[in-house]
Amino acid sequence: MREEQQKRNIRTVSVMMALTLLGKALGLARDLMMGHRFATGMAANAFLAASRIPRNFFDAIFASAISASFIPVFNEYLEKEGKDEAFRLSSAFITVMTLLTGALSALGMLCAEPITALLADGFDAETAALCAELLRILFPLMLFTGLAFSLVGILQSLGEFNIPALLSAASNAVIILYYLFFVDRFGIVGLAAAFLLGWAAQVLIQLPSLRKLGYRYQFSLRHEGLHKIFLLAGPVLVSTWVQPLNLTVATRYASHIDGAASALEYANTLYTIVAGVFVLSIANVIFPEMSRYAAHEDEAAMGESISGTLGAMLFLLTPMAFGLAVLARPVVRLLYEWGAWDAASTDLTAGALAFLSLGMIGYGVQIILSRAFYAEQKGKMPLIAGVVSVAANVILCQLLLRPLGLRGLALASAVSLMLPALVLLAAAARRYRGVVNRAAVADFLKMLLCAAGMGAAVRIVHYALAARLGDSLAIRVVLVLAPTLAGVVCYFLLSWLLRVGTIAQIKALLRGRNKS
Repeated sequence: MREEQQKRNIRTVSVMMALTLLGKALGLARDLMMGHRFATGMAANAFLAASRIPRNFFDAIFASAISASFIPVFNEYLEKEGKDEAFRLSSAFITVMTLLTGALSALGMLCAEPITALLADGFDAETAALCAELLRILFPLMLFTGLAFSLVGILQSLGEFNIPALLSAASNAVIILYYLFFVDRFGIVGLAAAFLLGWAAQVLIQLPSLRKLGYRYQFSLRHEGLHKIFLLAGPVLVSTWVQPLNLTVATRYASHIDGAASALEYANTLYTIVAGVFVLSIANVIFPEMSRYAAHEDEAAMGESISGTLGAMLFLLTPMAFGLAVLARPVVRLLYEWGAWDAASTDLTAGALAFLSLGMIGYGVQIILSRAFYAEQKGKMPLIAGVVSVAANVILCQLLLRPLGLRGLALASAVSLMLPALVLLAAAARRYRGVVNRAAVADFLKMLLCAAGMGAAVRIVHYALAARLGDSLAIRVVLVLAPTLAGVVCYFLLSWLLRVGTIAQIKALLRGRNKS
């Protein structure tokens, strides 16, 4: 039975990764259009800072109430009280969430100037004025994001993962259409309106699937489950501040370096495509399953789920981190160095991307283990890990900005992802039997060794080709794809030679699939 569930999860994750990758590819196309049009100039710095602020506000204040609190409680009601009562809870939650995000959006629009002065204090007067103007348009992103995330939680809990995975594709398609047909007329201000419409589209495309599954919204402000959701959200709240607060801190420091704010955002987008597609696809599939194990108090199944998920994720995430660090410059050059984008912008963005990639393993471990604790409605350890991360990031940004510049800010972000991962891993090892053992540690050390060998092979192949080839679009593609293919072959060959345990698991799954 457990093997069948594992196969279903693999199929679901594969489809989700494909759909999520489509959305990320469109997101990359969106950013390429911005890079070609605005590069790392004043308009790009103002817009990217303004678009990041409301999303960070939402992540810091409401993301925990949805991802870490609403979904586990909603699943508990589904399992114990039935679908109708779970739907009544969700209606009350959506009503409260909409009222709160709407009120804060209005307040943010009114206070755009002081918020800009606080969070981007390094901007000159012209850039700051444009940032505040864009912020007034973009703050309602909080409202649409809150609605979209709430509906995603309902759909995923009901077993529908494909439509939520398409949200990014929907919003990015709207923005790309703006670039293609309207950017010359309405410029950067119109782009802000297009972003808002894109996020509204994320809400709209979920409604048909919800109706098909029998969901009907009913206006309500009261439900006994709300108390449990917001009580659980209290300690969880600080733990989910990690990523948005760290990005806010990094953006504030980056505003003191010419072009760095937008370069950091471009680098973070590429990093998210590589890490986020894979990690979040796994996390979104496994979280409702973990919530069901928690509802039935099945600790053995929970521990087995965590251990298997971490092992498979690290096997693929480790070489991704090494490969992205080595190929950061050719990747950025291939994707962005056209139009208004010059070599200086490439150097800024590639340097940030290389150092950000060092935190990829920590990012993956932190996401999975946080979801495990949230599924059991225990927010204490993610809270402690979050405090450690934010404190480390603030200190490291201050220490590393002067000697390393933007690369120092990216390195601070990477380290601040590794530290909470270690905190959560230590806590999980105490709580769940078998999550950390000699075999798992030995396997991970082998993965690091294989990834290091792969990184060396990637670098050698890249430099050998770069020394012999000129410069054109086709050659830039070759300088990314050829080292990547060499790295993939090298990593799997080394993993087979060193007998990494995950290789044996993959073989067993493939044999089982062939038999079926």
